[in-house]
Amino acid sequence: MKTRMAIIATVVFLSVGWAALMAGCGKGEGEQGQEATAVQYHCPMHPTVVSDTPGDCPICGMKLVPIEEADDDATTSSDQPASTVPGQAVVSITPKSRQTMGLELGTVERRVLAREVHTSARIVADETRLHHVTVKVDGWVNELYASITGQAVKHGEPLLTIYSPDLLSAQQEYITALKTLEKVSASSDADARQGAADLVTAAHRRLELWDVSEEQIARLDRTREVEKYVTLYSPMSGVIIERNISAGHNLMAGEVLMTIADLTRVWGDADIYQSDLPYIKVGMPLQMSLPYWRNKTFKGTVIFVSPTLDPATRTLHARLEIPNPELLLRPGMYGDASLSYSLGEKLGIPAEAIMFSGEHTYAFKDGGDGHLIPTRIQVGARGDGWYEVIDGLKEGDRIVVSANFLVDSESSLKAALEA
Repeated sequence: MKTRMAIIATVVFLSVGWAALMAGCGKGEGEQGQEATAVQYHCPMHPTVVSDTPGDCPICGMKLVPIEEADDDATTSSDQPASTVPGQAVVSITPKSRQTMGLELGTVERRVLAREVHTSARIVADETRLHHVTVKVDGWVNELYASITGQAVKHGEPLLTIYSPDLLSAQQEYITALKTLEKVSASSDADARQGAADLVTAAHRRLELWDVSEEQIARLDRTREVEKYVTLYSPMSGVIIERNISAGHNLMAGEVLMTIADLTRVWGDADIYQSDLPYIKVGMPLQMSLPYWRNKTFKGTVIFVSPTLDPATRTLHARLEIPNPELLLRPGMYGDASLSYSLGEKLGIPAEAIMFSGEHTYAFKDGGDGHLIPTRIQVGARGDGWYEVIDGLKEGDRIVVSANFLVDSESSLKAALEA
């Protein structure tokens, strides 16, 4: 009897234990299922793509990663900083995650900023160094010494000889006046001597006004013979950039025979965009280079800024003055001009730290304790890879300068889930 009762008690004990064990296992599985279903996955590049199971993003094909739950103490803390950018939320990223993302911080600091304006410039001749060779009498070209466009000439070199009846008549009048003065020089009549001297002076002056050289006039004094052809000499050193005549050409008074340009100093005509207008000033220095000659630079200055814009291109015309002693820059060339303008000492932020969303300009500020705060800012001029900070940040603030887009995606996703 005792043996039978012991067997029954053992069976009951085993049954209860088994039931308890099964109940515990079922409860564990339920809790694990709840934890599994609680994990969500999202695409780092497309935060709006959220899934309960791992897989690939249907937009870009990237693998979905788990959404890490924020620490309850951090999310419920009353002193947690708030975002000032609509659609962005404060995110908390652990040091390990920062290292994995390659996240780096920079500092808002005061520094001297310089604005650089890059544009193209077309080389043209300096208009103040042009000379039009003209004649003041009618005639014909007898011989042309400078017969090639682009030919270099020096000051005082002969350009051409001309035949002109007017010049022949003027030479004859001068010689006659000289002979008359010689005849009356021994006379006691002072009025006659003065009148003859006045005739010589007037005839001499007439030849000068018609561009007859002093050498030719002195030759008339010595020989007392009229020269059939008169030589015209170059008024300056330079290059003939335009020639309108040939030998035998019928000349008319005032006609431009050729144009000589001094190319030891040239101009560069540059087009400046409206956004760069505040930084272009007369007298500012510049550097110019040629696309195929990068190791050679030319220095100059801005000498003129147009008061009006080109209505077709919406650009401003600026004129650059560039010394060209070696004559390497030639009219018609195109070069790359770089103009630098100092903005002075400004509160600056690295350009890579700034996010432009179209509606807002913001940066992620380090709020301490792992928090990154989307902070709306206002920036000004850009120079040397930095922007001027007008509002939103202060000197010494730490901001994200790398992995910004990953942080921005996480911030946008969190804001979307909290909405």
